[in-house]
Amino acid sequence: MRGTIVERTEDAELPDGLLAHWRAWLGATDDELAVLGAVHDGPPPVVVVGAEGRTRPGWDGAVHAVTGIVDAAGAAVVSVPPAHLAWARSYVAQAGPGGDGSADPPAAAGALDALRAALPDQLDLPGHIVYRGVCRWSDSPPTVDRLPDAGVWLPFEDARVPEWLRPFGGDVLVALDDDDRYLAGVGLKRHDRHGHEISVGTDERARGRGLARRLVAQASRTLHEQGIVATYLHDPANVASARVADAAGFPDHGWGVLGIFQVAP
Repeated sequence: MRGTIVERTEDAELPDGLLAHWRAWLGATDDELAVLGAVHDGPPPVVVVGAEGRTRPGWDGAVHAVTGIVDAAGAAVVSVPPAHLAWARSYVAQAGPGGDGSADPPAAAGALDALRAALPDQLDLPGHIVYRGVCRWSDSPPTVDRLPDAGVWLPFEDARVPEWLRPFGGDVLVALDDDDRYLAGVGLKRHDRHGHEISVGTDERARGRGLARRLVAQASRTLHEQGIVATYLHDPANVASARVADAAGFPDHGWGVLGIFQVAP
């Protein structure tokens, strides 16, 4: 479902590296991504793409069957397994304006929300939901004078690295105390060569020191030097994570990210 683009907004001027990341991660073309950050002559469009990446192991070795990006106005590019592309496009057409009203849930729910609700059953993933999180990125990380480095890069196998950081693989960024014990750390979800997603955690005894924001800024600078765009995704209800992102140079533009996960029983 795609209307006519009336004009481009400031949000449409996205970093080249970010667009390259989304092309690779979503399996979308430039034309399909062009709906994001634009003013349309109708409701926000939902563009569905089929990508082999939705059937292959991701950064953590698991298959992520749904991904997507939603702009501040609600336009979206949703990536699904190729085998489900025709169904998803038909479903969006029925659920959106001008549909025949036969879709369940009803068209009033909106095409994107309807698709999110229907995808788990279509993909034969009971007990899963397609969630919408906050999508942030940084193409101009804070300088080291503003947010000094707080950690060292260590191989994930290092004995000082906590269990939660080990699944990220590669090198992880860790803040240590004077006794060489873990305080806080950053892992990188290496989605593709264009974009890496930053995840940060702080030990309870070290909270309130500003370590998380300094580590995120440090990781962002490292990625920027390597020509890689840093992204930061979080739950809309996670106020602490939002504060870290704001302080570390990841502004909230109102954009969202889609993914699928299993709900705890």
